[in-house]
Amino acid sequence: MLKKCSSLLLALALITVLFTGCRGNAKNENQTGDPGTSTTSATTATKTADTTVRPTNVGSRSYSKEKVVWGPGNITDHARPQEPERLQKQFGALGARFLLDNKKQLCLTFDEGYENGYSGKILDTLKEKQVHAIFFVTYDFASQNPALIKRMIAEGHVVGNHTYRHLTMDEVTRAAATEEITVLHRYMEKNYHYKMTYFRFPKGEFSEDTLALAQELGYKSIFWSFAYADWDTQNVAEPAAALQKVTESTHPGAIFLLHAVSPTNAEILGQAIDSIRSQGYTFTTAL
Repeated sequence: MLKKCSSLLLALALITVLFTGCRGNAKNENQTGDPGTSTTSATTATKTADTTVRPTNVGSRSYSKEKVVWGPGNITDHARPQEPERLQKQFGALGARFLLDNKKQLCLTFDEGYENGYSGKILDTLKEKQVHAIFFVTYDFASQNPALIKRMIAEGHVVGNHTYRHLTMDEVTRAAATEEITVLHRYMEKNYHYKMTYFRFPKGEFSEDTLALAQELGYKSIFWSFAYADWDTQNVAEPAAALQKVTESTHPGAIFLLHAVSPTNAEILGQAIDSIRSQGYTFTTAL
């Protein structure tokens, strides 16, 4: 009988210990930072990073690094061109602009890789015609032509980022591509107290990944829906032919790319503006 009682007491003791231990473990789980709540918080934080800070995770996401090359737009009968429209739909979510809205408005942009003596005349014409444009400048242009930069800003034009060294963005490391944007950005802020928000890829060559990088750094990437071979100073177009090419290429929502190194562009700009206005277009830099 004593043996049975001892066995019974031992069993009761074991049950008590086990029950108390289970309660103790449950209490410890809740007291150690409440893992259930922490797990939920961590999940929420991860989701927030994905949805609200998307561009900062560009390098770890599945953006394509495949090269895309965009060249001059070919315009027929003033019709809105299909290829930049397709690219706009494909890359618009990454801050790319190939066209404006389908209205009779047009944006004049000038690439400024170096000064060839014509930027002042272009600015004179724009001032006379009361038209604002976007000037995409390189670091060399900005650092070597402070008077022109100050004039662009003072007269209401937009100054855009055309890179530090004019490298092909999708062919360099991510660090180098970042530097292509940030060096000029910081220089403009420091020396001109001007914050740039528009970026233009050298040669129109990019990838999804480099578009996302520019967006991460606070930029819209501005391409174009029309351009012509005006960058070759050794093969300058005749003014009459260039004027015809430019004025016959207007289309709703056009973004024109011109090069300020061209003496022809400087010569025909006033006539081109008058012709474009006579077609019912207004000029804008709001992209």
